[in-house]
Amino acid sequence: MSEQIFKRKAYQKLLKWKTESAGRTALLIEGARRVGKSTLVRHFAENEYKSFILIDFTDITPELQEVIDNGLSRLEYLFMRLQLIFNVTLVERQSLIIFDEVQMQPRVRQAIKHLVKDGRYDYIETGSLISIHRNVKDIVIPSEEERIQMYPLDYEEFRWALGDNATVDLLREVYDKRISLGNATHRHLMRDFRLYMLVGGMPQAVNEYIETNNLQKVDTVKRRILSLYADDLQKIDETGKLRAMFWNIPSMLSQNVSRYQPRSVLEDIKQGQVQELLEALRESMIVNITYRSTDPNVGLALTTDRTLYKMYVADTGLFVSLAFWDKSFTDNIIYQKLWNDKLNTNLGYIYENVVAQMLRATGYELFYHTLPAENNHYYEVDFLLSKGGKLLPVEVKSSGYKTHKSLDAFCAKYSSRVTQPTLLYTKDLQQDGQTICLPVYLTPLL
Repeated sequence: MSEQIFKRKAYQKLLKWKTESAGRTALLIEGARRVGKSTLVRHFAENEYKSFILIDFTDITPELQEVIDNGLSRLEYLFMRLQLIFNVTLVERQSLIIFDEVQMQPRVRQAIKHLVKDGRYDYIETGSLISIHRNVKDIVIPSEEERIQMYPLDYEEFRWALGDNATVDLLREVYDKRISLGNATHRHLMRDFRLYMLVGGMPQAVNEYIETNNLQKVDTVKRRILSLYADDLQKIDETGKLRAMFWNIPSMLSQNVSRYQPRSVLEDIKQGQVQELLEALRESMIVNITYRSTDPNVGLALTTDRTLYKMYVADTGLFVSLAFWDKSFTDNIIYQKLWNDKLNTNLGYIYENVVAQMLRATGYELFYHTLPAENNHYYEVDFLLSKGGKLLPVEVKSSGYKTHKSLDAFCAKYSSRVTQPTLLYTKDLQQDGQTICLPVYLTPLL
C-alpha cells in the first residue's frame, strides 16, 4: 500500500524557519511517534533544497554509528563520510541534514551548536520523548535550537486529505457571521466530523481509510500504533505504572469525575512519583492534559493546581480504539453508535477528548475549573481559554441539549472576567441568552 503525503500546516512553519533563520539556528520538531514528522521533513527537503541527507537513528548501521562517534568533533571527516555513505553531494547553503529521532543520540543534539556555527548546511532534528530525563542527561541543550510541535492531522488537514478544500473555509464564514445552516446541512457536516472522530488524525490511519474505506482495517492500524506507545512507555518505566496511567484514560473519563485519580489505577503511589509519571506522559505528547485553575483569570498558568488534572488521548481516533482495547472491532460500540449518531450519555466523554485535541492543535494550553453546586456536587467548566483580556469559558455536551448550568454559574461568579460563554454540542448554531451554542465542528475556529 502506498503512503500518501498529506498537506500539513507545519510545512509553512518550516518555510518560515528556513527563510528567517538562514542557517543561524537548527530546527527541532517535537511530536508523538507516528504523527508524520519524518514524512513532512523529507517532503520539505525534497522541495526546498538541492540535496539532503536523512539519518534515521532508529535504524543506524555500525558504519554510520562509527562516523557519528568520531566525526562530531571533526566536521570535514563527518561531512565527507556522510556523502560517501548516502551517495549524496552536499552543497554549501543549499543542503539539509536531518537527524531523525535525535533523542536516541543525545551527543548529536549537543553538537548542533558547532554544526550551526560551521554554517555550511541547514539542520532539522525530529524527536519524540525529546526531554525525558535520560535523553538530556549530561548534555548541554543548544541555544541555537528552535522548536516547533507537531500534532496529528487537525480537522482541516483531515478534510484536505479527503480531497475537500472548501468546507473549513466555509465554516469560518459560518462562525464569523453566526449563521445557522439548517438541519439537513448540519447533519451532513456532523456526519463528516464523526468520521474524523473515528479515524483520527494519525497519518497511517488516515491513509488506510483513504485506501480501503474500511474502518475495521483502520482500527487495526490504530491498535498497532497504541502497541508501539505501550512499548515506549514500558521502556521508560519498567514498573508498568506509566503504561497503566495511559491505558486507563478512557476508564477515568467514563466515570465522569472532576479529575484523574491515579490512586484508583496505581495503589500505594506517592504524589511525587505521580508527578514524575505525569511529566513523562506530557513529554511523550501522546496525551493532552488539562489542569484545574483555582482562581481563573487571564494568567491561567499562575493559578494552576498541578495535582488536579484530567487527561485525554492526544488523538481521538486512538482513543476510540483504546476505549475498547480488549474487545474486537465488531464489539466496539463507539464505532457503531457514533457513526449512527446514537452515542449514549456514558460515552459522551469522546466529545471532550476531541475538543481537547482540537484546542491543543490550535495552540491553547488546557485548563478547566470546578465550583461547588448543591448536595456536594460540582459545576465544571470543561475548558477555559484566554482571549485578549478576558476568559472564554467552554462547556462540552455530547447531546443536542442546550442546558448550560455550569457556564451560567461560572459567569455569575466571574462576570467581570468573562467574554462570550460557549457551549459546544451536536446541534446547529444558535444563541441562547448570553451563551453561544456552537456545533462541535466549529471548535477549531475558537
